[in-house]
Amino acid sequence: METKLVRIAEISATSKHPIFTSVYHLINEDMLKQCHKELDGNKAVGIDKVTKDEYGKNLDRNIKELVQRLKNKSFKPLPSLRVYIPKGNGKKRPLGIASYEDKIVQMAVKKILGAIYEPRFLNCMYGFRPNRGCHEAIKEVYQRISYGKISYIVDADIKGFFDHIDHDWMMKFLEWNIQDKNLLWLIRKYLKAGIMEQGKFEPTEEGSAQGSAMSPMLANIYMHHVLTLWFKLVVQREMQGECFLVNFADDFVAGFQYKSEAERYYKELKERMEKFGLELESSKSRLIEFGRFAEQNRRARGE
Repeated sequence: METKLVRIAEISATSKHPIFTSVYHLINEDMLKQCHKELDGNKAVGIDKVTKDEYGKNLDRNIKELVQRLKNKSFKPLPSLRVYIPKGNGKKRPLGIASYEDKIVQMAVKKILGAIYEPRFLNCMYGFRPNRGCHEAIKEVYQRISYGKISYIVDADIKGFFDHIDHDWMMKFLEWNIQDKNLLWLIRKYLKAGIMEQGKFEPTEEGSAQGSAMSPMLANIYMHHVLTLWFKLVVQREMQGECFLVNFADDFVAGFQYKSEAERYYKELKERMEKFGLELESSKSRLIEFGRFAEQNRRARGE
């Protein structure tokens, strides 16, 4: 299984526009058992209340039945259990806790998506990626500002990003590299699985619940198409001065040498987000003059 995923990653890394038409079959007994082995048995349970230990008591039979349901398309994900955890600002973050069997399948899907997309994500992306994290993201921002010609910063945050991912756009982005109808069917099933909150079912017409194994990968794929590719292929080519982008999930920082170009980007960024069903969080998004030349620039203007 690992060998096949490595091969997928190699094809993705070396092809200009790789298209994968047959990957659903990789979600077989071996992969699902491996996912079961890797899952943390101490995590919260979903609406079925099934734990890793309970599922593992009849693992062979459970996995065989799961594979059969996946093959004949009778598989139906359970709604995620909505819970809330406190945030640093006093607010609460909603999470979706999947049932144990759904955790297994989602991890399998995540492995396949990771093989396809990790080689294609740009280096400016630091969230939910192997051997990358917030410290590396901060380090790059520091180096760009400290040693480059950057004088203006756009610090942006997307309002309720995970809750507002547009499902139709999400599927279009996936279809750019994946044309396996079975895998796309399964992913859409999860997007539409719904939420259970205080015993009431809520349909999910948009968004991908935080807390699931698959959600961070889907979020990165969405941002790859909406933000980072756009910055590389459009924004950078149109700018006369130096610029950069560092992205961590729904947070990102863009730096510019010239104020006019920073202002232009900020305006176009809002329009870009709206096109894909997203909105900048006004209280957390701003354009500021910042960098090693900022002080002397202000002095030169008599400020």
